[in-house]
Amino acid sequence: MCGIVGYVGDRQAYPIIIAGLKRLEYRGYDSAGICIANPDPKTYKCRGRVQDLENKVGQPLPGSLGIGHTRWATHGEPNDDNAHPHTSQHGKFTLVHNGIIENYTELKHKLEKRGYNFVSATDTEVLANLIEYIYMKGEITPEMAVRLALSKVVGAYGLAIIAHDMPDCLIAARKGSPLVIGVGDSEYFIASDSTPIVEHTNRVIFLNDNDVAILGRNQMTLKTIHNKSLEPNIQKIDLDIEAIEKGGFDHFMLKEIFEQPRSIHDTFRGRLSAEYDIHLGGLLEHIPALTNANRIIFVACGTSWHAAQVGKYLIEDLAKIATHVEYASEFRYRNPVLLPNDVVIAISQSGETADTLAAIKLAKEKGALVLGICNVVGSSIARETVSGVYTHAGPEIGVASTKAFTAQVTVLIMMAILLAKKRRTIEEDTRKKLIKEMMNIPQHIEQILKLNPQILDISKKFVDATNFLYLGRGHNYPVALEGALKLKEISYIHAEGYPAAEMKHGPIALIDQTMPVVVIAIKDHSYDKIVSNIQEVKARKGIIIAIVTEGDTTIRNMADHVIEIPAVADIVSPLLTVIPLQLLAYHIALLRGCNVDQPRNLAKSVTVE
Repeated sequence: MCGIVGYVGDRQAYPIIIAGLKRLEYRGYDSAGICIANPDPKTYKCRGRVQDLENKVGQPLPGSLGIGHTRWATHGEPNDDNAHPHTSQHGKFTLVHNGIIENYTELKHKLEKRGYNFVSATDTEVLANLIEYIYMKGEITPEMAVRLALSKVVGAYGLAIIAHDMPDCLIAARKGSPLVIGVGDSEYFIASDSTPIVEHTNRVIFLNDNDVAILGRNQMTLKTIHNKSLEPNIQKIDLDIEAIEKGGFDHFMLKEIFEQPRSIHDTFRGRLSAEYDIHLGGLLEHIPALTNANRIIFVACGTSWHAAQVGKYLIEDLAKIATHVEYASEFRYRNPVLLPNDVVIAISQSGETADTLAAIKLAKEKGALVLGICNVVGSSIARETVSGVYTHAGPEIGVASTKAFTAQVTVLIMMAILLAKKRRTIEEDTRKKLIKEMMNIPQHIEQILKLNPQILDISKKFVDATNFLYLGRGHNYPVALEGALKLKEISYIHAEGYPAAEMKHGPIALIDQTMPVVVIAIKDHSYDKIVSNIQEVKARKGIIIAIVTEGDTTIRNMADHVIEIPAVADIVSPLLTVIPLQLLAYHIALLRGCNVDQPRNLAKSVTVE
């Protein structure tokens, strides 16, 4: 979603903020802006990229305090007026805002009656004017005006505010939209996430809901919007600057695809032992609840939802626990039935997904044990859940998730095997074999990545395709869904994933000589059925791209294009079958001239509804 950067200290703010905004470009945005106080604030903003903003500003703005923003439009179309920062009518406050003010229409009408005019269509300008109106009504400090205004707001916000009567301080506030404070030597940073901060400091404070921070050059005050003083909890983050650079690759997405042997290894490192045991410390005290669960209910969105679907197959197959997968966005808006001994597990790469956070809160209100699987240490979901497992995939900058998916599936495989052992629903030889298979996954993926030139050649044949069909069965049906999503996200080609057997219940009507059909056809328990599905497609002149097990000659003689992967157990196969689909989507999108790292209309982390 939108990106926020702020700085107050002894250095020049402009280069720090511009560099920070560039670090946040991966989140997706349509406009950018900056305000630097020297001491009088000067604001520049425009539709377009951060580079367009730099061009508009011209020379760097002098001043050691400022705020910047990259906007992903919610209220009001992308244009210069709607871009952030927004300044109040009488010039008392300038602010940037992530989130949505749900009661902004009501507030706007009240302010209009009191003489306020609005130049944008945003909810953010309403908030700026509300703060100013409260400030000018009585003899109060700017910080008090911010707190009083926020007490009247319904919705979500992450805010960085310049008060023109307090030019040496920044005010930051958070509710529902992530915000982190970087602590330096006589300087402070504000950002939506840690990526703009890591090159300056590794000491951070993750703001909680209803927190307000007042940041000066040599001091910080932290309190709630109700004026309760708080003790800052300064944490150290372990984030290498090289991890958020492209590292010689043309795109972050390609880098992250090729990082998967390492990211999967990092996810199971220290958790899989040479003695064929599994240790998931974050679940240790909750193993009795999990093993005795009536149901396990996953809540997630997007790619994480697909990982959860793989988890459902794994846990039901190995541990024999009834498992359900819910879209977090639907779960939160109905009245879900949670039974005694149900366990809810939230999955999110960012740990900030708004719908998933809301689903967590609903499940907690209903008395469920809520655990989490996420990638970002200190994220909201990590703090809202009782406990859980970090994936350790490292920063994922590309908007289309790749290594986060395989890291999540890695955790789910380990969880399923662990629960199966505790419930005695797996033979010891089988359990050890699966753990050994897991340990070999990174080298298998290295082998698949060597097929990149072959996958590029296949991709060239489908640059002009308008539709794709993806088919899979069992553990690889969710991989078919994920493969279709990757293609849609970055190439803008319509694609759908289906269980292979469902093809005859409708989608087969679409198949002709122009329809590419990607089939995950490895040698598993449903291999013969998949062969029959391929024959049905070929009978209607469809084009088959098959992901097959090494040495398969049956499907090679039937398919138009074949990509071979190493033979592995069904349980771990999704970690391999998804890799060619990621590369296929990447190359097709690139050949079509699409921005694979920042696809249109998409944001990396959906922190608003």
